[in-house]
Amino acid sequence: MIDYINVIGAGLAGCEAAWQIASRGIKVKLYEMKPKAYSPAHHMDTFAELVCSNSLRSAQLENAVGLLKEEMRLLGSIIMECADATKVPAGGALAVDRTRFSQRVTERIRDNENIEVINEEVTSIPKEGITVIATGPLTSDALSKHIGDFIGEQYLHFFDAAAPIVTFESINMNRAFKAARYNRGTDDYINCPMNREEYEIFWNELVNAEMAEVKDFDREIVFEGCMPVETMAKRGIDTLRFGPLKPVGIIDPNTGKEAYAIVQLRQDNSEGTLYNMVGFQTRLKWPEQKRVFSLIPGLENAEFVRYGVMHRNTFLNSPMLLDATYRLKKSPNIYFAGQITGVEGYVESASSGLVAGINACMSMLGKKDVIFPKSTAIGALSHYISNSSVKDFQPMNVNFGLMEKIEIKTRDKRKKNYELAMKALEDVKSILNEIDK
Repeated sequence: MIDYINVIGAGLAGCEAAWQIASRGIKVKLYEMKPKAYSPAHHMDTFAELVCSNSLRSAQLENAVGLLKEEMRLLGSIIMECADATKVPAGGALAVDRTRFSQRVTERIRDNENIEVINEEVTSIPKEGITVIATGPLTSDALSKHIGDFIGEQYLHFFDAAAPIVTFESINMNRAFKAARYNRGTDDYINCPMNREEYEIFWNELVNAEMAEVKDFDREIVFEGCMPVETMAKRGIDTLRFGPLKPVGIIDPNTGKEAYAIVQLRQDNSEGTLYNMVGFQTRLKWPEQKRVFSLIPGLENAEFVRYGVMHRNTFLNSPMLLDATYRLKKSPNIYFAGQITGVEGYVESASSGLVAGINACMSMLGKKDVIFPKSTAIGALSHYISNSSVKDFQPMNVNFGLMEKIEIKTRDKRKKNYELAMKALEDVKSILNEIDK
């Protein structure tokens, strides 16, 4: 009899699944192909690598992803523990030093006596035992083909994009200034203001810049939450000013007025030496990024330590394939987790790994499934990806719209969301008591 559970992939979801399993006394074989092989978007040899932004988004309970984080903390999430330990200033958001975060997750996983790390590429699903597949949106070609053949369903796909990172010392702080994003919280963001003439020159160069070729696909399918800045710009000259370049509530100290548009940069490491360009995911060619983004006031001489990149992002038609435990309906010994399931975002991916890991344990121990209710953020996501009535399935970030509605007598949205969050946390505590009886 096999006395361990396989977890394939040591990204955020895989590490969370492995941790949840190991924490309950069950052995784990965690397969990770790095450093023997890398996907196009990965470069570090450590686990839980953040390939796009270093932000895990809002830390506020009145925001659904803030609630999701708190639910995961209650459930002993390794990802949340490591994120909290390596956070950097980001106002009302939780952002991390990406290198220290990845290193800390790796150390915690490798130090766990119940987890055996195996550095090799898995090309097929193990035939025996319980397996959690958390290979991410860039699953290797061999395993991707095997999964496609195994499930008998066509993969869906879209493009994902990462933003450039610049050095702090190369930012012209005579033009740029620090202020809170949307004027909330502490002054953790660097702001690059534009007047109308500067903005229109920038916009014109951006929409006409040369883009890099994106291989493997014949048409562009872009997830709205990670849209390339040039794609957004092409929707209209003012689209960016109502999106990532929104200037509302930020006063330029050089003029004493609100700018026409604002480009914001967020701290990317704990030393404060690196900043990433918020909302500037892109597929422009690298020389074009240097040329066009240097038109932004304050970034005239910016040193780019990482240019934006565009990469493939693949996910399952989960509502037809998975149940609310992230288990494959046709094969009860197989679970999926992470972005391959159609959850979108770092925290959401880790959340799916948490649910899959807990339920893989329950299956191994002969206990009943743990189904998180839709009154929780964790449950809202798992029900969304497993709802067979969903047509034209697309990746989704967690949001209060997915959660079960309860009667709250207030018109104040923040108060209402806070009440929803309080109810959700109580429900998670009740589930936790049942899980570990």
